[in-house]
Amino acid sequence: MKVSLNGVIAEADAARIDPRDRGLTLGDGVFETIAVRRGKAPKLAAHLARMRNGLATIGLALAIDDMTLGGWMADLLMDAGMADAALRLTVTRGMGARGIVPPASGHPTVMITVSPLSPPGGPARVIIATGTRRNEHSPTSRIKSLGYLDNIIARQEASDRAADDALMLNTAGHLACATVGNVFLLIDGGLLTPPVTDGALPGIARADVIALTKAEERTITHEMMERAAEAFITNALGLRPIIAINGAPVGDGTVGLITQLVATRV
Repeated sequence: MKVSLNGVIAEADAARIDPRDRGLTLGDGVFETIAVRRGKAPKLAAHLARMRNGLATIGLALAIDDMTLGGWMADLLMDAGMADAALRLTVTRGMGARGIVPPASGHPTVMITVSPLSPPGGPARVIIATGTRRNEHSPTSRIKSLGYLDNIIARQEASDRAADDALMLNTAGHLACATVGNVFLLIDGGLLTPPVTDGALPGIARADVIALTKAEERTITHEMMERAAEAFITNALGLRPIIAINGAPVGDGTVGLITQLVATRV
């Protein structure tokens, strides 16, 4: 496996990140996961715009322009010989002295990795996480920050309970998201998804599904989840149907028609 580190392609075991890098020591940075199909990344501009917003949110200045970043990605894809791939772009604040105060000036680290693009997972049986909640009041709930421990804790709980994924509630007890994606539910004939103000990440695929289906952003309660006829998770790499929540079937426990139709379009 090879990696692009600040524009230089190297074998992964030879690439070096400074042990003082704040991305490693503090999770100080952002990332994007980008789907590449048949050599094209049609959502690249949207991902880079979201990344720039995330950098602005945490006050991290990156002088490298999007054209250069796109060139580095293309170089790595060509080197890897992959036409279908999951590309990850990670930007950290770079090296810093001990302590949490960001350096007055620094040199961000830009790391790009590429992996084979796996097909979306099959129908998922999910649980509602009880060990952690998503803080909808934090600005980091609206960006792809490197701090993913809450999601990891929720996903581990799902594994411990023999489930495929976990749905995360916010501090008010309302649905926010899944551990690695946004959630849509068909309730009373309408497709709903949690609003960003409830802790949902402004996902790229999420925006596409809202535009395609006219889905409504609405606060979703436990009672509403119990009434869902269909449900699915979206992220940059695809769509995954949900057929059970906390052991109870969603609708008739099979992948519904709306879910099937949306899956062909995102």
